[in-house]
Amino acid sequence: MKTVEVKINGQSVQADAAGSILDAAKLAGTKIPILCAHPDLTAWGACGICIVKIEGNPRLVRACTTKVVPGQNYITHDPEIQKIRKTVIELILSNHPQECLTCARNQACELQKLATDFCIREVPYDTNIMDLPKDTSTESVILDPVKCVQCGRCALVCQSLQDVWALEFLERGEKTRLAPSADVLLDESPCIKCGQCAAHCPVGAIYEKDETDKFLAAVLAKNTHVSVQIAPAIRVALGEAFGMKPGSIVTGKIYAALRKLGADSVFDTNFGADLTVMEEGSEFVEKFLNRKGDLPQLTSCCPAWTDYMEKYYPDMIPHFSTAKSPMMMQGAMAKTYFAQQKNLDPKDIYSVAIMPCTAKKFEIRRSSDMNSSGAPDVDLVLTTRELGRLIKMAGIDFENLADEKADSPIGLYTGAGTIFGVTGGVMEAALRTAYKLVAGEELKNVEINPVRGTDGVKKGVIDIKGTAVKVAAAHGMINVKSILEEIREAKKTGKPMPYDFVEVMACYGGCIAGGGQPYETDDKVRAARTAGLYTDDAKSQLRCSHLNPEILHIYEKFLGKPCSDKAHKYLHTHYQKRPVYKK
Repeated sequence: MKTVEVKINGQSVQADAAGSILDAAKLAGTKIPILCAHPDLTAWGACGICIVKIEGNPRLVRACTTKVVPGQNYITHDPEIQKIRKTVIELILSNHPQECLTCARNQACELQKLATDFCIREVPYDTNIMDLPKDTSTESVILDPVKCVQCGRCALVCQSLQDVWALEFLERGEKTRLAPSADVLLDESPCIKCGQCAAHCPVGAIYEKDETDKFLAAVLAKNTHVSVQIAPAIRVALGEAFGMKPGSIVTGKIYAALRKLGADSVFDTNFGADLTVMEEGSEFVEKFLNRKGDLPQLTSCCPAWTDYMEKYYPDMIPHFSTAKSPMMMQGAMAKTYFAQQKNLDPKDIYSVAIMPCTAKKFEIRRSSDMNSSGAPDVDLVLTTRELGRLIKMAGIDFENLADEKADSPIGLYTGAGTIFGVTGGVMEAALRTAYKLVAGEELKNVEINPVRGTDGVKKGVIDIKGTAVKVAAAHGMINVKSILEEIREAKKTGKPMPYDFVEVMACYGGCIAGGGQPYETDDKVRAARTAGLYTDDAKSQLRCSHLNPEILHIYEKFLGKPCSDKAHKYLHTHYQKRPVYKK
């Protein structure tokens, strides 16, 4: 990185030559207020709150979009700048509903925080709030365009990071409004329910559909057994809701909190991840060794990626693993094998999944395969944020809870299950077991570095006792297209396939940065959560799914063997072409 010397309020700093004034100010320890800028996105200067002065120049510039110039001194704070910023915030507030107490982003709203920081006690301008309806058409997120501050983050993340183009701005001037593309309902648009729009929105214009009341009702219902599972990524993120550092591993505290909330049984989706490895790994090995079926095999654990594939790349359906996601496998086992062990009627079990992902709310109703137990395999999905609210509502002192363990016989997991929550983790976990299935011996070093890291697309060749396996892992939907186009080209021309096995996660960083995780996720937070999962894996006594004794037991006593007819009934699904726009 080439650096240049600039000054921030007279303080010299060595800044990135290609960076912005906003970046340089951070190096100087100076905080410039922002509303539209986000480290994941290309700044476009929509809000105007970050204006600064250049010494010797009468013109004000926007710090987020203005590149640094060597030798210049930038004035980021003085009474005139502060007055202008306060006026901009007041003007935004004049077009914004004053519904803070009932807003989904109350106490987590960036506009609310700016109003507090600038001591705004009243808005000196006439209000001009548009009369626009809420869009509640999807099972995952709710769009409330009245609260939109036109920062553009949601549209940018949907278009430039996810390549979905489900959101845009319509009309012009004071009539400008946020809407789904083509001005249809969100559920009729190309939306894949990933929730990255909600994760990046600074206010309450887009948020996850809150279903905490359904959980409370289930706990109070008579003759109902409430079974709860937690996803891998939850354990390194939930602590943030209680002031703990990102990446703090709070698995045992979550188990304890769920029991205090009224859960009758507490499981870990990591067990479902181990089960997924057995099914998806066996499926891959059969295709790879015997060349039966379409290669490369594409992973199927991410419901937003599944929705994207069915809409944009239906020709890839033959390449998709038919294995359900860990959540759906766990739910199916809770209502079949566990129900049999405990002499429970599946219809009396209320299956709840705590997920980092808003698309999981859609997944439980995606197809009839999600009712393989004779009832919905998973009845309710709550995000990490929703669980945090439930714990606070119940007055639980989360940080000081004593650790507890998950229930058996479907609660024990390996380190391989844990790393499902990070990009490359599904691939790594599957390869640990695939190595055993192909080579007939255990992999000595189970850490597979070619699929680790933050590159948007990671490629490598894994050697299994002289057998080369070409792999790729992509995260963030914008990074998937190049891989899929390579596969298409190979199919079209008859050239050798560039890959044997491909992992895709819709969200950048993987599930640790899912659309339902705590707000203010950036690369630093992603890194901390990722490190937490890898630490949890490294500390595990068992790090390969095929070594999990409860997994071996469930095959011996219930499923038979991986990819058996019974396993297919409960643990596999099918896909279908879906229109990009519903008619």
